[in-house]
Parts: sequence; C-alpha cells; structure tokens
Amino acid sequence: MQVLHVLLFALLTRAKEPVCSLQGKQVIPQLAKDGDVIIGGIFSFHSSWNGKLSLFETIPEDMQCKTLSLRDFQFAQTMIYAIEEINNNTDILSGFTLGYKIYDACGSVAISIKAAMALLNDQKDENSDVSCVNSTTVQAIIGESASTPTIAISSAIGPFHIPVISHFATCACLSNRNLYPTFFRTIPSDFYQSRALAQLVKYFGWTWVGTIRSDNDYGNSGMATFLQAARQEGICIEYSDAIFRTDSREKILTLVEVIKKSSSKIIVAFTSHVDMEVLLQELLLQNVSGLQWIGSESWITDRYLASRYGCNILGGAIGFAIRNAVIDGLKEFLLKLHPSHSPESAFLKEFWESIFSCSLNIENKTMFAKPCTGKENLKDVNNEYTDVSDLQISNNVYKAVYAIAYSLHNLLTCKNGQGPFVLHYLRTVNTTSGNGEKIFFDENGDPTATYELVNWQSNKEMTTEFVTVGYYDASLPPGQQFKMSNTKISWIGSQNEVPVSVCSESCPPGTRKAVLKGKPSCCFDCISCTEGEISNATDSIECIKCPEYYWSNRQRSHCILKSTEFLSFYEIMGILLSIFSVAGACLSISIGIVFFQYRDTPVVKANNSELSFLLLFSLTLCFLCSLLFIGQPTEWSCMLRHTTFGITFALSITCILGKTIVVLVAFKATLPGYNIMKWLGATQQRLSVFSITLIQTIICTLWLILSPPFPYKNTNSYKDKIILECNVGSAVAFYAVIGYVGFLSLACFILAFLARKLPDNFNEAKFITFSMLIFCSVWITFIPSYISSPGKYTVAVEIFAILASSFGLLTCIFAPKCYILLLRPEQNTKKHLMSKTPLK
Repeated sequence: MQVLHVLLFALLTRAKEPVCSLQGKQVIPQLAKDGDVIIGGIFSFHSSWNGKLSLFETIPEDMQCKTLSLRDFQFAQTMIYAIEEINNNTDILSGFTLGYKIYDACGSVAISIKAAMALLNDQKDENSDVSCVNSTTVQAIIGESASTPTIAISSAIGPFHIPVISHFATCACLSNRNLYPTFFRTIPSDFYQSRALAQLVKYFGWTWVGTIRSDNDYGNSGMATFLQAARQEGICIEYSDAIFRTDSREKILTLVEVIKKSSSKIIVAFTSHVDMEVLLQELLLQNVSGLQWIGSESWITDRYLASRYGCNILGGAIGFAIRNAVIDGLKEFLLKLHPSHSPESAFLKEFWESIFSCSLNIENKTMFAKPCTGKENLKDVNNEYTDVSDLQISNNVYKAVYAIAYSLHNLLTCKNGQGPFVLHYLRTVNTTSGNGEKIFFDENGDPTATYELVNWQSNKEMTTEFVTVGYYDASLPPGQQFKMSNTKISWIGSQNEVPVSVCSESCPPGTRKAVLKGKPSCCFDCISCTEGEISNATDSIECIKCPEYYWSNRQRSHCILKSTEFLSFYEIMGILLSIFSVAGACLSISIGIVFFQYRDTPVVKANNSELSFLLLFSLTLCFLCSLLFIGQPTEWSCMLRHTTFGITFALSITCILGKTIVVLVAFKATLPGYNIMKWLGATQQRLSVFSITLIQTIICTLWLILSPPFPYKNTNSYKDKIILECNVGSAVAFYAVIGYVGFLSLACFILAFLARKLPDNFNEAKFITFSMLIFCSVWITFIPSYISSPGKYTVAVEIFAILASSFGLLTCIFAPKCYILLLRPEQNTKKHLMSKTPLK
C-alpha cells in the first residue's frame, strides 16, 4: 500500500522538467497554499477592468482590475475553508494534503485564460521570466463565476484532461460533452431554469412580457431556451433586448425607452447581477417603476441589489434561486481573515483597505485615507462578504471542493483499466459534502436541477427579505415539477393581487379569438360565435358547432336542447280549430237527425236521401279527421292524417258526384226515348260510390304498406327550434291521393255546372255547383298558403282548408234544405218542387 501511495503521488505531482519559455509578466495567484495536491481556483475578485485595445504590434499592457466584488471573494474563502476542513478530516485523503492556488479573473475572458494557463504550467518563481517551466500539480480547477469565461477556460484546459468545476456557470451550452468533455458544475443548467421561468409566467397567466438578457453566453443561451419554452406555453414577447456592463450610455438609454414605451408590465431579466445593476441605475435615475420583475438565479438573491433597489424598482420581484444551505463554521472562518495572515497578498490588502477605508501602507497613504491600526475586526462589518444568510452559490463552491477530494480519495484505490485519472472518478463520484449535501453528476456533468422560488418582500424594518414561495424539481414527472407553497406573494407596490400583463383581454365564453394582422398571437380581437355555435372556455380559438338537435344559448356559451314546436291542443289556435272541428261534426250529425225526422217529406226524397245521409256521414268524418292534425305527431297519427283525409274527402266528393249525375240523368229521363234511370237505381249508386272510394282506399293502403308517413323532426325551417311534423314518406303516393280528390272535385264541378240551369224550382245542381266552387277555391288558395306558412302554421293552414271546404260543402248543399224543412214547411211539397217558377 505504501508503494501504491508513492506511485500515485508521483503521478499526481509528475516530473518537474523545464519545457518552454514565454515572454511577459508572470501571473501571480492572489491566494495560495502548498499541498501534496493543488486545486486551482479562478474567481472574479473584481468585476471590471481598464485596458487598451491590443494592436498585436507590441506587448499588451497589463489590465488594471477595478470594482471590488465581495461576493466572489466569499466564494474563494469558502473554497479555502472546505480545503482546510478536508485536510483536518482523517476519513478522507489520509496522508495527503490539499493545497490551492486562487487567481483573480477580473471578469475578463483574457485574464481567465491567462490564469488557467498559469495553473496548468505550475508557475512558482515570481522573478523568473520563464512562464511554463514544470508540469502542473493542479488536478482540478474551480471556476469561473460566469459562463463566458468558463467556456473559454474549459475549451483551453479540456485537451489536458484536467476537470473544470464551476459553481456559477449555468449556460446550457456547457452540457455539450463533445465540446466540453472535462467540464462539471455544481449549479443546475439554465436549460431547466429557463423552462421553469416559462412555466412560472404561464402559471400566473402572463401572456405579454418583455425580456432582457446579458449580452454574453449566459444571457443569450438562457434567454433562447426561455423564448422557445415561452412560445410552447403560448406566451408572446413584446421586446427582447440585451445589455452588457460595458455598453455605452446611449445604448442603455435606448433600452430604457423601450421599457418605458412598452405595454407589458412583466419583465423577465436573464442577466448577471453586474449587468442588472447597470440597467437599474438608469431606471432609478429616470424614476421608472411599476414593473413586475422576474429574475434568474444570478441576481434574484443579490443582497446588494435588494438593499439599493428593492423598495424603488425591484419590490415584489420573483424568480428562481439555488436552494439555500448552511455551512457550519464558515462565518467564523470568514471573520478571522486578517491581512497579517497573508502579507504577500496584494488583493487582501486592497480588500482590507476598501472595507475599513484605511491604508496599510503608511508611506503611500493619501490624505483621504487614515492609517490602518491592525485592530480592525470584520465582526463589526455587515456586507456581502460577511453575510452568510444566503450561501446558495458559496455552497456550490463547497460541494465542488468535496467532489474533487472524494475523487482523489477514490483514485487511491484505483483498479486496472479505471485510472489513474481524477477525471474518471469525478464522473462517477456519488457522495455527500461536509454539510450533508448530495454530490453527483449526470452524464453531462450536471447536478439535479432544483430551485427555490423566492419573492422580494419588505419587512417591518423596510428591508428586503427573500421569502421562499415555491419549488421546482426537474427530476419529478412533468406536471409535478413546479409547485407553489401557501406563502403569500408580495407583488410590485406591495400588492396582494397578481398583476395583469396581456396584449388583449381574455375572450370570454361565447366568443373566439381573431388574431390581428401583423401582431403576435397574443394580440387579438374577440368575435362572438355565430348562431348555433358556442365556445365554453376562455380564449377559445374557434367556436364549436352544436349537435343537430341543440342550439346555442343567448350568450353562445352552452348548447341547449332546441325547443320543439307543433300545433297543440292546449294553445289557443289548437283549441279554436278543435272547437270548429267538433262543431262541424256536430252540425253534420244534427243535419242528419233533421233529415231523418223529415225523411218522408218531398224535399228529402227529392235529394236522394241515401246519398245525403252518406254525404253527411263522410262530412262528419272530414270534420273529425282534422283533429288528427292537432297534437304531437306519432306514428299512428302520421299514418292516419292524410289517408283518413283522402278517403273521407273522396267519399264526400263521390257522394256529391253521384247526386249530380242523378240530377242530370233524371232531367234527361223526361225526354222521349231516354230511359237511363233504370241504370241508376239505389244499388248502382251504392256500387259506384263504393267503387270510386275503393280506388282511393287502395292508393292509401299501398302508401301505408310501401312508404308510410312517419314523425319527423324538421331542423331546416328554423335554426333555433325543431318542428315536429309528419313526413309524407312517399311523395308520389301523397300527390296521388291529393290528385285523386282533385280529379273527383273537378269532375263534379263540371257536371254540376252543366246542370245548374235546369228548370226545376229546387235545382240541386245549382247548390252543388256553389259548393264545389267554394271547395276548389279553398284548396287552390291552400297551396301557396301551405308552402309559405312556417312551422306549426303549415298544419293550421291545412286544418283550416279541411274545415273551410267541409263547411262549404255542408252549407251550400244542406242549408237550403234545412231552411225549408225547419222554417218554410209550406214549401216542402211536391208541387212546389216541380214548379218551373218560384212561388210567392
């Protein structure tokens, strides 16, 4: 085992032979400590720099870092704390010590690359001109805090199989194993955060938002994923602009004008905290407020932004953040920092002088800086460095150190074919950090994406607090990943109601959306559904046609069963027609009774009493058959309506036709040599009536057998109601029945018309002529009225025609006879009937 340790130590430290020499000033780590294995660190202790454009003709001047970043310095100190904690732990890397070299990248890609090359080449001699002299003892690098410099570092270091673990680089592009095979991170990829932000916007019903992004790999990649997810969720983007900390004020003013003129009240800001501050400074200067900000993890838990802009601009901001954690002992470690511990560190001196506004160099102190006494204590300071209430990102650094340490520990027990490379064991590491946090990486070098949804809320002291109001876990099934807690959200202006941000107000049920030409899909007009169509949901894209027997309600929001219409016995029209029908039948029966009482009188005998009684019977049936047309149609009523009508009217017209023929033949029989009456006896009359009516009966029977009438729901006449009527079944049979009645009526009318001027005092043919004239007039008038009448009025017109024609026949034929029988009995004599001239 001792020999194995020696061999592994040799592999880790490698041979120390000069390999190359480069000109230029050597890059010195800001913080360093020797150890058996060195872990590199690259953090942006400064957020910006001064430098001139290189013309590639002279050696570039060194960049001057500026704007101290206390947050990144806390990250670096957390790395040191984790290394010290591991060195004091006998359960891991026993017999080995970890050292570190930490460089300041100043937020510059160029300086980041230079720091990575310095770690790779193991620079030690500060005064030497040799830039790359020995093989490196650095087995892994932690950094950087931004995506763009991390991409550059990973691209440069990748070919040397040295893993790079980032604590804050979230660009989804870094998950590409083909481009960055040695990259790992302890912070989730923006691929998940961007989609979570889209779900958040959808959850609160915002469909009209503006977006702002950092003009770098972090912002551009994250926003591209968000825009794609937003489109899938039906969210429209009013504007999407980029900003970077070095942009000119003119460009920033242009962006501010876009924000001020926009109608959307929700802004999704996928920016770094530095870029966000540049924008907020101008918004504060122009007093732009009243906007609801949705933030990414880079700035949503930034204490500095919260303290300066929380009440004025960012109050009520909401966004996803890395879950908070507790690192025991870290605060005490941070507060123990003192320049005397590392007197060679120029950055530590700068940090101390900046925090306490004093000078450690008495000779070079300015008139505005008091000399430092050395008794200053960080316990008296409250800033981003000393604040350990939000250790989301610092915890990622902490876990990165433990991931490297356990990978090195597993390397000590390597097997043939499985190493010895730190990269191999880092890919398979599955352990916990010192504070119990789970550490593992998926096939893309990413951890499980879990976020807290935090809301900026003001407390009683009017300071901003980050309150957790929801959670997101990408490992859960779709639909369960995003959950809101019961905690109330404080929106912009400390409002409790969710702000509204839509291009067009939602279309209520009963309407559909009509997209405006040249506008995004979220901008639309609301158009009411047409009759017979509905939309039963908000923001319906199209209206739904109601089923056949249903119709839209007045609001066009529901399909309701169409109202049915038919001529009912219970409505006024039905009652009146029923009364007339029954009255006509009763009148016919009454006349029959009168005729029966006076059956032996000349008037009754002269008018063929047998045919008269049969005619009165058929007219009674004609009156009563009209009742079949009233009420809801059924199978039986539909079959009986027109067949009963056809047979009874055929019988009636046949009786009248028989009476007319008898009158004509009787007159002709008075002529010499004309003896046809022997062929028109009672038997012959009965047989002719039966035969003629039998033809109609046969037609009706065939109609009922082959294609009978049936109940029919007519949805064509009216859109909003159903007409219950009878379908005739066979149109040919229907017209045959009606045509046969019409033929008999026409024949009867012609014969009666020919006999109208016979010389008898009581001319039956004259009355028949009048009755048939009324009959034909009624039915000729009936045809256009029947066609033009809607719904139940069609049936009413048909009933009216039946009743009118029946009353016409009854009145014209029997009224004169009843007049004589009841009121002029003196005229009921054979002499009067045979008289050629009327008697006075």
